[in-house]
Amino acid sequence: MAAEKILVVDDDQNICELLRLYIEKEGFTVVIANDGRKALELFDAENPDLIMLDIMLPELDGWQVCREIRKKSQCPIIMLTAKGEVFDKVLGLELGADDYVVKPFEAKEVVARIKAVLRRAGKTNTDTVKEVKYDKLSINLTNYELKVNGVQVDTPPKEMELIYHLASNPNRVFTRDQLLDEVWGFDYYGDSRTVDVHVKRLREKLEGVSDKWSLKTVWGVGYKFEVKE
Repeated sequence: MAAEKILVVDDDQNICELLRLYIEKEGFTVVIANDGRKALELFDAENPDLIMLDIMLPELDGWQVCREIRKKSQCPIIMLTAKGEVFDKVLGLELGADDYVVKPFEAKEVVARIKAVLRRAGKTNTDTVKEVKYDKLSINLTNYELKVNGVQVDTPPKEMELIYHLASNPNRVFTRDQLLDEVWGFDYYGDSRTVDVHVKRLREKLEGVSDKWSLKTVWGVGYKFEVKE
C-alpha cells in the first residue's frame, strides 16, 4: 500500500522543511508548494490525501486555495496561520477546513492532528453506504448528495455532514459545541456562530418541503432534526 501523501503549502521554506522532516519520519510522503497557484497545480497533479495550508501566501492566499479545492474535492485540509483570531477560525470552518493549527506549533502536535484528521476522513471511505431517508428527503453522505423531491440540491460538504448527523439522530437535541466537535471533529474554542450559519443555509434549502420533519432550533440549547411520529 502506497504511503499517504501530504501537500504542505507555506511560503516559509524553513517551516516546510521542518514539517517535511517530521511528517516523513511518520511514514508519509510530502509534496511542497510555496505559493497558492503552485498549491492548486500540485493538488491536481499529485492527488494528495491531506493538505497543510498556510493562510498568508503569495499569488493566492489560503482562503482562496481552500475555496478552489472545496469546489472539486473533500480532501482534508488543515489550516496553518500565525493569527489566532476567532474570525479566522470561523471563516476556516465555513470554507470547509477540517482542522486549524496556530503558529508557532509543536511539530509533534501537527503530526497528531494529521493522523486524527486522516482517521476521521477514512470513516467515509468504507463500503457501507451512509444514507438516511425521510419524506421527500434523501441524504447520502457516501456520495455527498442531498435530494429534495428526487432532485439533487447543491450542498457544500460541511452542510451535508451537518444535516446527515442531525437526521441520523432524529429528535435528539445537539448543542452548538457538540455539533462543532462531532461534525467538524476537533475542539473549537470561541464563537460557535458557524453552526448557526450552516443551519440557516440548510433551512433555506429544506423549509416547507415536508410537514413530517423539520430542522428545529431549541432555544437556549441548540438544534435538532424533528420527526413527527
